[in-house]
Amino acid sequence: MSGFRNFLQSGHSPTLFAAFLYFSFSCCIWVLNGAMAPFIGETFSLSPAQKGLMLSVPIIAGALMRFPLGILSQYIGRKKATLVEMALIAVAMLFGFFFVKSFNDLLAMGVLLGIAGASFGVALSLGSGWFPPQHKGLAMGLVGAGNVGTAVSVLVAPPLANWLGWQAVYGVAAVAILIPMVVMVLFAKEPPDVNAHSSFREHIACLFEKDGWVFSLIYGVTFGGFIGLTTFLPSYYYDQFGVSKVQAGQLTMLAAFMGAAVRIVGGWISDRWGGVNTLTVVLLLVTASLVLVGFSSASLTVTTLVLIVCFAALGAGNGALFQLVPLRWPASTAVAGSMIGEIGALGGGLVPNAMGLSKQYLGSYLWGFIFFAALSLVMLGVMRVMQIRWTRTWAEKGGRARVTPAPAPAAANHVRKAARS
Repeated sequence: MSGFRNFLQSGHSPTLFAAFLYFSFSCCIWVLNGAMAPFIGETFSLSPAQKGLMLSVPIIAGALMRFPLGILSQYIGRKKATLVEMALIAVAMLFGFFFVKSFNDLLAMGVLLGIAGASFGVALSLGSGWFPPQHKGLAMGLVGAGNVGTAVSVLVAPPLANWLGWQAVYGVAAVAILIPMVVMVLFAKEPPDVNAHSSFREHIACLFEKDGWVFSLIYGVTFGGFIGLTTFLPSYYYDQFGVSKVQAGQLTMLAAFMGAAVRIVGGWISDRWGGVNTLTVVLLLVTASLVLVGFSSASLTVTTLVLIVCFAALGAGNGALFQLVPLRWPASTAVAGSMIGEIGALGGGLVPNAMGLSKQYLGSYLWGFIFFAALSLVMLGVMRVMQIRWTRTWAEKGGRARVTPAPAPAAANHVRKAARS
């Protein structure tokens, strides 16, 4: 407990809390269409493929908007950038409340929901910016745990949609976003770690290296799987098992909350056991659990239990990957992590599309689960090949941080004598 108190005292905890709250509300709004998909699909009589497209648009748009928001934050400051984004989110929610009348309007609304999904890089940078290097990992993990907002969304949005109508939920969200805005204005302070503006070339530098692409593709499985499945599962539970729309959200929440909570644990385990070792177990669990979910479509209980395991693995994988990023790019952790987050998040758009196409053209969701399980297995193979070089150059065996050896006694005595002279 004293260690955590020391951590909080080493930085600016009100800014950390404001960044967490901002990211939580953003994640909550980002997946609103997924949380309300059973209502929306019923209103517009959407086919499985149309549902998949509708659910993938906010994820893809959010990933693509992360870079512009990051550039804006460099010029006006991270705190001001969050306020601009939240104001735009409020306007987007009002569009949903007043103007969504057709499937094309839904797709446009999906693009606007992507504004909320752009918050990742700025939130992490703002929250961790006050903390010294030895505590930035924990600070980023605590802010990143704000993806628990996805679980809140699938829990809260369906009952609200039942009570007020699904379009009214956009209006509620437009008012709710004022809460993190007020907290940000009153409590957050711009961090002092402002360096020279990163150029576009510097921002994408990690993607000129094989490691950058490998990290991005792994993140496409772990975080992409987390956000994609969270968006898709309310529709899956409703269509596959015939539960109510509210129950579909509650069942999704069980898995999504587990994924968000275990993210911090994944980083903690990786510090001690190694990110490569942790990701190896994660990708094996994800592969096995997705296959099991595909074949357990007759049992609601088995499906839910296996999905909880799957989401726990995905959450741990998100934390494990970002334990490795500062080891590989120690001088440019922020820009490398931001770029990996953007590219990796695009993987989430594959999930609802693959599921919708599988259901519509192959008659079952099974092949969508198999497809994503295969991606996980492929990335496991790629990582195991690449880690041979990683552990020879920038990481210890298993992906642990390299420890600088203490000087030999004779060398230490020499250093002390030189210091005294």
